[in-house]
Amino acid sequence: MAVEPLAREEIEERLAQLPGWSVADDQLSRTYVFDGHPQAAGLVAEVARIQDELGHHSDLTLGYNKVTVTVNTHSVGGKVTELDFGLARRIEAAAPGHGAHG
Repeated sequence: MAVEPLAREEIEERLAQLPGWSVADDQLSRTYVFDGHPQAAGLVAEVARIQDELGHHSDLTLGYNKVTVTVNTHSVGGKVTELDFGLARRIEAAAPGHGAHG
């Protein structure tokens, strides 16, 4: 089954299930806050493993105590698809194990 961009209504429905995530400029994103750098870096390492497993990759920005995830699907012209939401759900499940609180 081919991946298709999601309509705005579909995006809004999926966002309702992912508090803290937003869509702007055809990109799904969220910033997580941690107590320190090791916890933030730990999430980045886990997200890298998840992305390789899924074969779908985001942009990750690592700061001292923050990680920002930004993703869209390049193969459909940089639009948001179900692949992006699938990755977001996996990241959302992993983040609390690294102490994310924002």
